[in-house]
Amino acid sequence: MDSQIRISDLENIISEKVFIKIEKWNLYLGDAGLARNLAIECISNKDQGPLEAAKISLKAINVKVGDGVNSIPLINLITNSQILELEEILESFFEN
Repeated sequence: MDSQIRISDLENIISEKVFIKIEKWNLYLGDAGLARNLAIECISNKDQGPLEAAKISLKAINVKVGDGVNSIPLINLITNSQILELEEILESFFEN
């Protein structure tokens, strides 16, 4: 149960703070349904440290586009500032 709470806690933070950038449009990962998967990936990569955990996790998640036949790694849809934001979130989260 404790691990589920931690996943949900991280999911909630990611949902509100990290977004996909398309042109001038920001789609938050919570709205896109991607926050939970990213939280799970980040926690599973915790031993790599916050910087690597963020990058490995963003590369591991593929976002289906169009009719779902094609997908794009999440890291390709996130700005550098959002990667840094995720690293800071993980740094703070992993300390606790």
